[in-house]
Amino acid sequence: MEIKVGDIVARKSYHFDLLFKVTEIAHDQTVYLYGEDVRLIADAPYDDLVLVDENERQKRQRTDREKVDHSYRLFRQDYQLIRQKNEYLATGGYSSDTEFFQIPGRVLHIDGDPNYLKKCLALYEKIGVPVYGVHCHEKEMPDKIDELLDKYRPDILVITGHDAFSKSKGKVTELKAYRHSRHFAQTVRQARKRVPHLDQLVIFAGACQSHFESLIRAGANYASSPSRVNIHALDPVYIVAKICFTPFDERINVWDVLRNTLTGEKGLGGVETKGVLRTGMPYQKLVDEEEGDL
Repeated sequence: MEIKVGDIVARKSYHFDLLFKVTEIAHDQTVYLYGEDVRLIADAPYDDLVLVDENERQKRQRTDREKVDHSYRLFRQDYQLIRQKNEYLATGGYSSDTEFFQIPGRVLHIDGDPNYLKKCLALYEKIGVPVYGVHCHEKEMPDKIDELLDKYRPDILVITGHDAFSKSKGKVTELKAYRHSRHFAQTVRQARKRVPHLDQLVIFAGACQSHFESLIRAGANYASSPSRVNIHALDPVYIVAKICFTPFDERINVWDVLRNTLTGEKGLGGVETKGVLRTGMPYQKLVDEEEGDL
């Protein structure tokens, strides 16, 4: 069957490991691909691709959903423990009928892929993380980051999209061999000019196979990809959620952040960082003035 733009395909040479959406077919029969569930841009010869039928696609989607649901359950367990601890600390260890409230950090998520951004925003909402999502091409991120920081004033900044390492362009240690790592690094560096302290603005940066070391050197708290592997589209959300719901006076062990992600330490890494959650009391439920007394 003929392969067209928009079709879902897999690569023979990689044993059909990942599903991709066809975004462009060049005159020389080079096909450009976006990962369905991983943040990867790739290209392949037309003859290396096979169409994926709907049954196979649904089977893989079910497997992916199971992984996502497992990570979500682990996060919920962590969140319940954190909330219980915060309640104990808020009341000084005494039993109290007074309710408390929590203010998690505000997130600005800049994503080079609008579809992945949409998936991430849905998970942020499910978890309860306050977030602003902005679609921006990776190459434009360094020029737009100042304006976005001024507009949204986030506590946590996520810079991601698509990336890939190409052996034909250089060594694994060379930034020029990566599709968008240099743009991510430039964006991080520019953000750090505005907010130098790692605990005043927490930054996650990177995508599949990104140059991890350059992103950390630029000032990211967390980044991908230490082993140059693919990362799942939703991994940044779980890292951010852990930071959002950890109190500001507690430091987060790096492994505590990574263990609930779908990729783990091969695809993600970082440095010890403080949480951003603040707890207050008493909680006062407000009703609309037209409906009754405040």
